[in-house]
Amino acid sequence: MSYNAGKYDVAIVGAGHAGIEAALAAARLGCRTAVFTISMDWVGNMPCNPSIGGSSKGHLVREIDALGGSMGQIADQCTLQSRMLGRGKGPAVHSPRAQVDRRAYSAAMKSQLENQENLQIRQAEIIAVRRHKTAWRLITRTGADYTARCVVLATGTFLAGRVHIGEHSWESGPDTMFPATALASSLRELGLPLRRFKTGTPPRIHRRSVDLSVMEAQHGDEPPAPFSFAGNAPPQNTALCHICYTNSETARVIRENLHRSPLYSGKIEGTGPRYCPSIEDKIVRFPDKERHQLFLEPCGADTQELYLQGLSSSLPEDVQLAIVHSIRGLENAQLTRPAYAIEYDSVDPLAMDASLQFTDFPALFGAGQFNGSSGYEEAAAQGLLAGINAARYAQGKSAVILPRSGSYIGTLVDDLVTKGCREPYRMMTARSEYRLLLRQDNADRRLTALGHKIGLIDDRRFARFTEKLRMIDAEMIRAVTTRAQCNAPLQELCRSVGETPPEGSQTLAELLRRPRLNYTNLAPIDTTRPNLPAEIFEAVEIDLKYAGYIARQEAQVREAKRLEGQVLPPGLDYAAIAGLRLEAREKLAHVRPQSLGQAGRISGVSPADISVLMIYLEKLRRGARQ
Repeated sequence: MSYNAGKYDVAIVGAGHAGIEAALAAARLGCRTAVFTISMDWVGNMPCNPSIGGSSKGHLVREIDALGGSMGQIADQCTLQSRMLGRGKGPAVHSPRAQVDRRAYSAAMKSQLENQENLQIRQAEIIAVRRHKTAWRLITRTGADYTARCVVLATGTFLAGRVHIGEHSWESGPDTMFPATALASSLRELGLPLRRFKTGTPPRIHRRSVDLSVMEAQHGDEPPAPFSFAGNAPPQNTALCHICYTNSETARVIRENLHRSPLYSGKIEGTGPRYCPSIEDKIVRFPDKERHQLFLEPCGADTQELYLQGLSSSLPEDVQLAIVHSIRGLENAQLTRPAYAIEYDSVDPLAMDASLQFTDFPALFGAGQFNGSSGYEEAAAQGLLAGINAARYAQGKSAVILPRSGSYIGTLVDDLVTKGCREPYRMMTARSEYRLLLRQDNADRRLTALGHKIGLIDDRRFARFTEKLRMIDAEMIRAVTTRAQCNAPLQELCRSVGETPPEGSQTLAELLRRPRLNYTNLAPIDTTRPNLPAEIFEAVEIDLKYAGYIARQEAQVREAKRLEGQVLPPGLDYAAIAGLRLEAREKLAHVRPQSLGQAGRISGVSPADISVLMIYLEKLRRGARQ
């Protein structure tokens, strides 16, 4: 027996990283919003690793912030240690990563949800989602029946979750919470194409049982680089991380116990992430590697638990203990929580369009690990976009589509809905053909104007952003017009860094284009330099040093936009187009691309097939003109 419990514009199922951003976005855009979570005590939980950002993931967090999302600001508030990864390489791969206090992060996100206008957060297990005329019904375990104009499914790893530790397995969500089994059945009945994925976690150990003195200390960067462009709460380094290594004894223990791993015994059916393998996978796949690097990272400021990054496993608990004890510095380590693998249901993202709405189910959206991705950052990025588009759908507005040429979020979504994924999808810088344009440092220059237009960036913050653009333009003009004489100090500076001294005077811009010269070492020469924030100098220096490469990628973007602008009719019958190969017809009919550009990125669609489509579209246009 159910009862009518309320009506909403947008309802979100799940309050993990995807659900949080979806709920906040929808509510901030003026929709009456509800978010449902199995446990109010685990909002924004980090069951895998207590960190935000990392290679390419840091780009996503900065883009989320630039659009008006919350992950970056809360991560800055809860940072224990901050580092900029990839500094030894070019700016395209620089990416911020922060070790955060997982409980403080969860509490801060819960507070954001509780205090957000237009938003109600409810502890309830949704056991069914059903279409009801022009709305959706959400039914809880306790019989409450909610109605929503739009629904965002952000179920994480809860959907039909099953945990594995060695020979033991049981139905469970992450961190011993109960799974959403009934909901999985309901979504199958609805007709969503679900499949089985899996992910893993490492063991946690007690700090007092570890000998950190024999390990390599890893310090944070000073000053710490924030995720948020708003600058409300700059991060602080308050903790140390440490590095240790596996060895031949570790490998021996694992090899001798592989038969007890559910991953190799066939007990686990789901597909795991190739780019984040378990320690047993590493030993099997890289048998000649003498050691594997592990990171000991604090789980929080008020706990003695350490997270052992790089030691994800589903081996039995006794084997895990033997593995840990084989590592120098961990000989007497006490496990506080064993590692585990978790299987869960996710949906085939090819069933969605670029707004993250299901093509066969209007007003139903998906986000996060439910869509087949892995990682908190990928989840939050999708949640933000799904929340924006659910709100806009409820308000009768057009969807926001982020092109892959303009953001990592756009790349992520386009990869999912165009190419699909046969394993949990992880964002990487190599996935973007425009990564020099899509740097983490310029995420605000790429996306903040859009965030303001949508309604998630307020006027005050947008005014600060506009002032930043003015300062960048003014400093660029100064760099191009300011000349430095080829005097003894400049000659000595050039020789000291391995640069050939200029023969005559040069502009500051010409000097900055040299690989080994930068704003820092040019300070004694640049006597008229104004007092500006470091980010202004960074922006100008990157734009000058990489101008040629940037111009080349901008030309590629213009060509991509031309193809994206050639829209494919939604009801196009690909089987009736002469000249298309059979595989291309099947793939195009399944994905139903929105543009010629998207069609060209579908696996199995060749350049010849695109040429056929271009000719076909031209025939349609000519017919329409006659």
